[in-house]
Amino acid sequence: MSRTRSRVLRVDLSTGESARERVPLGWRRDFLGGKGLGARFLYEEVPPGTDPTGPANCLGFFVGPLAGFLPGETRYAAVTKSPLTGGFLDSYAGGAFADRLAGSLDDCLGLLVTGAADQPVRIEVEGGHARVEPSDAWGDDAAETAERFPDAAVACVGPAGESEAAYATIASDGGAHHAGRGGAGAVMGAKGLKAVVARDPPTAVPDDLAALRERDAAAYGRDATGEWQAAGATVETVDYANEVGILAAEGWTETGFDDADDIGVEAALARATGREGVAAGRDGDGPGDAEDADPAVPGGFRIDTPDGEVVPRGAAPITLGAGLGIGDFDRVVALCGCCDRLGLDVIGAGNAVAWAIRAGQAGVVDCPVSFGDAEGAERLLEAIASRAAPPDLDADPELPDALADGIDAAVARFGGEALVPTVKSMALPGFDPRAAIGVALAYATSDRGACHRRARPQDSEPLAGPDRSPVEQVRDVVGEQNARSVLWSLVVDDFVGEAVWTDLGAEWLAAVDHPAVADLESDDPVSALATTGERIWTLTRLFNAREGFDRGDDALPEPLRSAASDGTPGVDADAFDRLLDRYYAARGWGDRGLPTPETLDRLGLADVVDGATPVDERAIDPATAADSDD
Repeated sequence: MSRTRSRVLRVDLSTGESARERVPLGWRRDFLGGKGLGARFLYEEVPPGTDPTGPANCLGFFVGPLAGFLPGETRYAAVTKSPLTGGFLDSYAGGAFADRLAGSLDDCLGLLVTGAADQPVRIEVEGGHARVEPSDAWGDDAAETAERFPDAAVACVGPAGESEAAYATIASDGGAHHAGRGGAGAVMGAKGLKAVVARDPPTAVPDDLAALRERDAAAYGRDATGEWQAAGATVETVDYANEVGILAAEGWTETGFDDADDIGVEAALARATGREGVAAGRDGDGPGDAEDADPAVPGGFRIDTPDGEVVPRGAAPITLGAGLGIGDFDRVVALCGCCDRLGLDVIGAGNAVAWAIRAGQAGVVDCPVSFGDAEGAERLLEAIASRAAPPDLDADPELPDALADGIDAAVARFGGEALVPTVKSMALPGFDPRAAIGVALAYATSDRGACHRRARPQDSEPLAGPDRSPVEQVRDVVGEQNARSVLWSLVVDDFVGEAVWTDLGAEWLAAVDHPAVADLESDDPVSALATTGERIWTLTRLFNAREGFDRGDDALPEPLRSAASDGTPGVDADAFDRLLDRYYAARGWGDRGLPTPETLDRLGLADVVDGATPVDERAIDPATAADSDD
């Protein structure tokens, strides 16, 4: 097993051919892997205007240069052009598939899939090579597909991906993990690719790196974030969001949910049969079972249900619980399990159902589901995944098909605009930004659409209240977006990397003689890696700009400009516009929200950008942006 990853596997499903190719050294140095390398391939190979579900789109399964060595959960990045937003998409998942994909790729940084198959196929990855095989699993859900391969790990699409629902996931480990947001599963389904099967065991960790891994895992266990994850993991976010006044409920008509305690961490602790194992099987001898896991980095809660085990994350009780007015933990878990098997993003799906309920209440569509109706919500989710309403679901027959394309598509067909908010056509997670304008800035400027992970001011700003200045708000969002661009290019476990990597992974990269550190003339690799994060973030902006995105897309929808039910005022449009100017100035972008030639030159992107990509001539003057606050 190589400790240096320098190639990619390329598979053309139109021909069935596969090949190994070397990644240019400059690409590895400047973009690392994961998000960054995926963005570089996408910008290079996907022309503007490409149909996301057409054969010309690329779908990458990328790991990072340290994959399999790091503490915490091994993860991979699914990178493609989103069928939901029409822009750049990176989505992440961990678990056994990610662990075994890292081992199966050997010296490769990723699997790049192009073209489309005439009949359903799967890709088998083993020993640093890939082969295309016919698949007879079309029609199976995520759990059924995984059961076909007891000796391997599987990432697949469920019925939602087969029908190209715009927020279909790539489900792995039987639906326990998902590359969720933005519809990578629809791209996979459109290519006729049912599954990717990783055959090899996880990567064996060399002794010198094992020492680093053990040190960082122990440090994480002592860190406040590690203690938080060990106690309640992301399920605890529903309790936190409700306590600080940012939990959106019942289709964004309420802020706060009376039954939050019944669907939060205490309910999960009471129902759980155990915790997921992560960092497992790293001796290279097994598939990564829970008993081999690193106890310092526990995973999610395992909940047994009549339909099988479900591992709900924080998004489930927030979006499928509070968001749909359902205060019964078991019913929320059942809805989560339904989405897991169908391969639907729980945030996109929950918000789509919430929009349908509100549109039904407003007389915009015929929808028999109401808030609190878990059974009706599950039937509508199943209809969305198949794009067809069953005869006994008394709904508008066009509703499931419209909802499968996302809220904005349903609005375009039926009306009802000011109901459930989206940014760049992606539904918001359940953290209401009306109580924290920095959260609004993070949502609006996210490169993949409304996302609570690109930057996380919701963790600190609600507690700081009005004392958070515009300077601090912009600094936090820009800094976190850049830092996470590095971490997601190394594809480190989110929480572990954020908690213990004050050097953005420089020590680890030096340990494997990576060119991002070894070839840098700078004696400040941390600053250089921060610039790498800025470069990657700017490249995704260039991709989106080439697709027609600009300042007008960094906007907040009407529901967030109105007061919340508890009296929290809406986001003031003028104040937000001034904050956006500050953000662009901090990034060296112009007033259209586009990078400038000077910024591209500073980041080493001047020779990357093509003539089809618009840029701004000059950046907003930071002093002018600051004056606008007066």
